[in-house]
Amino acid sequence: MTFTSRRLTLNAFVAAALLIVLPGAVSAAEVASKDEAVAIVKKAIAFHKANGKDKLVAEINSKNQIFIDRDLYVYVITMDGVMLAHPMNAKLVGKDLAQLKDADGKPFIQDILELAKAGKPGWVDYKWPNPLSKVVESKTTYTEQVGGLVFCAGVYR
Repeated sequence: MTFTSRRLTLNAFVAAALLIVLPGAVSAAEVASKDEAVAIVKKAIAFHKANGKDKLVAEINSKNQIFIDRDLYVYVITMDGVMLAHPMNAKLVGKDLAQLKDADGKPFIQDILELAKAGKPGWVDYKWPNPLSKVVESKTTYTEQVGGLVFCAGVYR
């Protein structure tokens, strides 16, 4: 094998390795972080304080991109577990989800409501379909209660 053919073989190997490694790097950039989940909830809370509940609900339900970022989105429920706003699944809006369970049977909305009733922001783990991949994945959701509304945004892990 000549120097030139070895070099071409090495270049082909490096190119193939990059094709294997880079898709993972790209997909990692496509998923939101926990810090981004907290930030988008804070953004929704600020919007609520500035514009009121009705405008907030209308804005989220309109699927406006200010409350959607890749696989990250804000949803809002009442202290009783009724979905007020959800940009990814309009069929959930207006429904009592207090008894909703994840893929493993965990009543995760109850966990969210317990945090809200305690007046503590925090994280709840459960499994939920990823809107980008359509696959059930592990998810952790940041939740914070303000003015009787429970603001939530989760990240897939």
